[in-house]
Amino acid sequence: MHRVIIRSFWIGLTVFFLLPVQVYSEAKDISFNRDIRPILSRNCFHCHGPDATHREADLRLDIESGINAKSGTAFIIESGQPEKSLLFERISSNDPDLVMPPADSGKSLKPAEIQLLKRWIEEGAPWSKHWAYVNPQPIATPKVKNQKWPVNRIDHFILSRLEKQNLKPAVEADKITLIRRLSFDLTGLPPTPQEVKEFVNDRSAKAYEKLVDRLLASPHYGERMAIYWLDLVRFADTVGYHGDQDHHISPYRDYVINAFNDNMPFDQFTREQLAGDLLPNPTLQQKIATGYNRVLQTSHEGGVQPKEYLAIYAADRIRNFSGVWMGATMGCCQCHDHKYDPYTIKDFYSQVAFFADIDEAQHFTKATNALPTAREPELFLYSEEEQKQISELESKIKTLKKTLKSTKQAKEQTQLKQRLDALQKMRTAIDKKALKTMITVSIKPRDIRILPRGNWLDDSGPVVQPAIPEFLGALGNGEKRLTRLDLANWLSDKNGYGLLMARVFANRFWYLFFGNGIAPVLDDFGGQGGPPHYPELLDQLALKFFNDNWNVKQMVKFIVMSKAYRQSSLESPEQRKLDPYNQLVNRQARFRLPAEMVRDNALAVSGLLITKIGGPSVKPYQPAGYYRHLNFPKRKYVSHSDERQWRRGLYVHWQRQFLHPMLKAFDAPSREECTAQRPRSNTPIAAITLLNDPTFIEAARKFAEEVLQNGGTSDTEKVKYAFSKATSRSPEEIESKALLALLNLNRKTYLSKPEDAVSLTQSGLAKTKQGLDNIELASWTEVTRALLNLNEVVTRN
Repeated sequence: MHRVIIRSFWIGLTVFFLLPVQVYSEAKDISFNRDIRPILSRNCFHCHGPDATHREADLRLDIESGINAKSGTAFIIESGQPEKSLLFERISSNDPDLVMPPADSGKSLKPAEIQLLKRWIEEGAPWSKHWAYVNPQPIATPKVKNQKWPVNRIDHFILSRLEKQNLKPAVEADKITLIRRLSFDLTGLPPTPQEVKEFVNDRSAKAYEKLVDRLLASPHYGERMAIYWLDLVRFADTVGYHGDQDHHISPYRDYVINAFNDNMPFDQFTREQLAGDLLPNPTLQQKIATGYNRVLQTSHEGGVQPKEYLAIYAADRIRNFSGVWMGATMGCCQCHDHKYDPYTIKDFYSQVAFFADIDEAQHFTKATNALPTAREPELFLYSEEEQKQISELESKIKTLKKTLKSTKQAKEQTQLKQRLDALQKMRTAIDKKALKTMITVSIKPRDIRILPRGNWLDDSGPVVQPAIPEFLGALGNGEKRLTRLDLANWLSDKNGYGLLMARVFANRFWYLFFGNGIAPVLDDFGGQGGPPHYPELLDQLALKFFNDNWNVKQMVKFIVMSKAYRQSSLESPEQRKLDPYNQLVNRQARFRLPAEMVRDNALAVSGLLITKIGGPSVKPYQPAGYYRHLNFPKRKYVSHSDERQWRRGLYVHWQRQFLHPMLKAFDAPSREECTAQRPRSNTPIAAITLLNDPTFIEAARKFAEEVLQNGGTSDTEKVKYAFSKATSRSPEEIESKALLALLNLNRKTYLSKPEDAVSLTQSGLAKTKQGLDNIELASWTEVTRALLNLNEVVTRN
């Protein structure tokens, strides 16, 4: 154990000091999109870019005609002659009044960037349209020298580049690492000891593929994929603003899980969420899917200005829509044309107009501070038993009403009315207990105006109709108003945004299975996002996703079947030196599990995990008083006292203003905005949470019980059993000795303070099994706590 900890520390320290090192570049020729555009975007586009209102000197550097223009008597760029080019003259000037960018801009060019721009001009200043707005095109598979290594086209692209730079891919990871990696990546859960044993002992050529297929068929696959999707669409159980009251939305989460498990084509998945209510004869699930349009933050404060908040909601919606499906930052256009990308303020409000038919204003008059609050329109989701009760009650009510009409005697009328009132109360009681969910209902669209500077009080802007961004073409012939369904269809259309959207999501799938995207910024494919490290590979993945009819499981399998995915994550000194960020993918990534999986892993290893799929959100242990600042209404968090305590992290109640502390400690987002890539921090709070959170303590205790009952007769056997269950491998001798020393130390401690052993073993909801010695159980609990805190246990390798 000590060796593992020390090794992890030195690796982390080494990586920290290597962070400033630049990745070695294979290319001798300069690529405009890879090398030049990012420099111009970072330093020049703010004043010389798409935003005409704030453009300086009437000069544009974001378009080819602007770079080739004249300023006075000099050309901005004199092809092949940097000394005669005004751009180079200004960026290389020592005169503070002439140098660009100006000192007061807060921006400056590094000497290496100036030299790069000079080389670019010397090579003729070739221009390329921004890569993210050009449809991917099929290309031939690159040739490689080592033809035995590649399994599929992914490997050809990776190996071809590595060979050009005289690098080799990492060796294939061992089978234990592979099954743990795949299990976490595809289901979010660790493999069981039996699953590990079967895979390790399976010597067939198809062993790995069989494992992939089994995990893709698991119902937990949908849960794992849903975790990521819910980050994108900022799913939460509460409204966010003001009182942050609960709202009805959990069935939408279950829709997402089922869609991934059923391998719903991604274009259909998109269509149902954006416009399921506009489909012909929408099904119940398609209506539930439209909860996407309603899961944004809302305010239920009594004095809100509806007009102001409709503008806030519109901006929130377009930020999310463009980030999720377009990989674009259109939220920047709420007040002005985009500073870096070709989106305009008109484009922004034209997108808002697509969603102007959503009935979402009812809460301004009907919402309350009750928990949950009202967010009509909402849909009742009755169980089979509730449906049967409703049918029987409504039949009786109908019969009684008919009888009441024909009855003349006052006494009999009174009796009938009493019976009718009782039946109606029973009917109302079913609705109060029934599950509800917010849905989208289309109403007459409200007028959408361009708001100058985003000011909701300024009605001077023109009314706009639904339209896609102008630089991307036009949608429809103008004869009828476009709808959300038209927008959803355009997103997946080959002649629309389809191939560009396929690229956005191909990049995100890559991120899920390699730790980083091929293009580094997952929700911004614009000028500030950075170019892809393997642009040709990303384009071929996008084409495959599109041509495979948006088959998500097929794309996932294609990626994880590659030799590139199967590489070891152990890095050599040469790899660290040449490629500290692993942009060349000459090894796999190693990173801590997402917050929900850290929790799920501990529960699974301990045997506490409840694997039920779907249902209302759950409330596990949480520190007392955490909600003390929540008002309207004031509330006290009450954790569930039954098996719901041990549900997966995916189902934990998501309170936007006060996210569960365990999830927050491990970098889960509040889900106020789209999160395409979670940060990964390493803090004392996370370590203390993992060590002392009641959920993890109880998981350690139940794990210790299982070790005592099934781990063998000797301490050494028990240590081996516990270690292999937590890590899927046998302990090294030094690790066994460290754990045995810890065990014996705690035995002495608890023998001297037996009351502490009782306190540890007899508290909490996970009751201790009868017949176990408190001191022995407490001592082993400290061992299992240590195991659940190992870096190896909470890390995906």
